[in-house]
Amino acid sequence: MKKMSILFALVLLISTQSVYGIPAFARRYKISCTTCHDPFPRLKAYGDDFAGNGFVLDDEEKERDYITAGDDLLWLNRDFQLAVKFEAYAITGDNTDVSNDLQAPWGMKLLSGGTLAKNIGYYFYFFMSERGEIVGLEDAYVHFNNLFGKEFDIMVGQFQTCDPLMKRELRMTFEDYVIYKQRIGNIRTNLAYDRGLIFTYGIEKTGTDLVAMVVNGNGIPDAGADKLFDDDQYKNIGLRIAQGIGENIGLGGFFYYGKEAKLDLLNQPTDVTNELMYYGPDINVAIDRFAFTAQYMIRTDSDPLFINSDDITTNGMVVELVFSPQYDRSRFYYTALYNRIDSDWDAADYHTATLSASYLLRRNIRLIGEFTHDLEQDASRFVLGITSAF
Repeated sequence: MKKMSILFALVLLISTQSVYGIPAFARRYKISCTTCHDPFPRLKAYGDDFAGNGFVLDDEEKERDYITAGDDLLWLNRDFQLAVKFEAYAITGDNTDVSNDLQAPWGMKLLSGGTLAKNIGYYFYFFMSERGEIVGLEDAYVHFNNLFGKEFDIMVGQFQTCDPLMKRELRMTFEDYVIYKQRIGNIRTNLAYDRGLIFTYGIEKTGTDLVAMVVNGNGIPDAGADKLFDDDQYKNIGLRIAQGIGENIGLGGFFYYGKEAKLDLLNQPTDVTNELMYYGPDINVAIDRFAFTAQYMIRTDSDPLFINSDDITTNGMVVELVFSPQYDRSRFYYTALYNRIDSDWDAADYHTATLSASYLLRRNIRLIGEFTHDLEQDASRFVLGITSAF
């Protein structure tokens, strides 16, 4: 009876969604969501190129779309691009005190992106509500594209440091890519949100992509009493090399190094520090209707509890397979996702297998049914949901 009540509530949620709203870029260029997504929010190659081009379709840019006021150095969008993303879920599981929960809305985002000038774009979203809390800005950056006439880009702002690997914000499942967001001990560094710079360079002749980053390493907290975002003297660096093999295979390797100081009771850095590293390979394979992605990651910490403890090693992997029966014209999509974390710090251990099915009610309205089994806790979770962008 409880499960039937959750299903009925979900049907009510679905029936109240507008089927006419479309996201900002589709609205501007009058193109279908399938031009960039397969399906939303998952990007296909054209969508990656569009984002990498500063959210501009060169062939569709018209002078009437901008306000210059007679000044060659001014290039304002005539219309400010806005969109909203809405997510709601009904969840039932056997590993919590509350076995049934209506998480509606689970999330509500206000998004904007576009051009600031030729080869300069911006993107941000404001999380108006995530599980009932106002989160604030997460992604927020300016993108300088094709600097010096080369395949050289710079992003400045806040972003997820795992974005060059697997973009968490674009996954099809309610279940996350857990190794990227997992923290170890008292250390704040993970591969989710951080502030800094990303540099990318593409070698077209060899099909090689290089990505380097410099970040604060402490996430995206509020500025402290000293009005600074970073709270120690250290910066973290990352490097990824990705090599295309033919049209269907991509291989990559990732390395990340950082250092963090323990803070005292006044939030001032001390001489006690932790050194950490991430490193590991990844692979992407797209064959016919299947898209396969796998990441293996090793993390080492020298003293994550700040108590002169032994080194802690964490091994993690995320494997995903997406099946699109009719390519980008599909209405149904199927996803299998596997997460595994095995750490010397037992609290970080994680082991799940997920099967998820999506149905496009409209190109910008996706219904989700998902089953996850927690092999670590021997527990299961079933999710019904809706995500929409308009």
